[in-house]
Amino acid sequence: MNNKARGLEPPTENRRPRTAVSTTAVIPALNEADAIGAVVRGVREAGVGDVIVVDNGSDDGTGERAREAGARVVREPRRGYGRACRAGVQAVPEGTALVLFLDGDGSDDPRDIPALLAPLVAGTYDFVIGSRTRGAREPGSLNASQLLAGRLAGMAMRTLYGVRYSDMCPFRAIRSGALTSLGMREETYGWNLEMQMRAAQAGLRILEIPVRHRHRRGGHSKVSGSFTGTIRAATRLATTLVRLAVSRRDAPRVPNEADSADRV
Repeated sequence: MNNKARGLEPPTENRRPRTAVSTTAVIPALNEADAIGAVVRGVREAGVGDVIVVDNGSDDGTGERAREAGARVVREPRRGYGRACRAGVQAVPEGTALVLFLDGDGSDDPRDIPALLAPLVAGTYDFVIGSRTRGAREPGSLNASQLLAGRLAGMAMRTLYGVRYSDMCPFRAIRSGALTSLGMREETYGWNLEMQMRAAQAGLRILEIPVRHRHRRGGHSKVSGSFTGTIRAATRLATTLVRLAVSRRDAPRVPNEADSADRV
């Protein structure tokens, strides 16, 4: 591994993928009516025309606001971050090349989308994940428990797979075929961690780049907004980490164009 990932320049507002590649954005959302419209418009302005918002049981009009902004709305009434992501993936049109994930609360900056997609469009990577800890972030937008969780999970994955992650950022993009091959199972808070671990197990070409991070633009956090939510999320993350670490020897490798390419 080299420091190629750390040498990538922070994204700028005018950067765009070099070629037009079919991309679908999946945005899980639960009671994000205050923010979701701006998020959808930002994603579309960044060049992604197909935007799926998964309404995960909202009661504040999130789905309606998303539709007004130009998104396709999929409803998944069974609450759970992983369930919402999976419902969105199932709605991705056949033949779509890339799948982009971001949160619906406005904390992820859609202006960073071109930088996330560019390495996939270029064919040099299979999975690109944003790092909030390495990027410019608004003071207080990540709390101590989020920073610690990212660091501990990164250390564990480096020990297990030799892949260096600094964050479990939900802002990420992956080749559609690779995502399907990962066999994602997690239904709640462990979805992002499972994707990172399965990507490493499968030998995907992985790149981490710095992204900007902001305070949420409305509503309240379902994880860091309460002590109970934080404990529930931490427990689920620990369970996911142990489950996948124990089963890593049986994980299939996903074929890619350059197994020897540098990873994070």
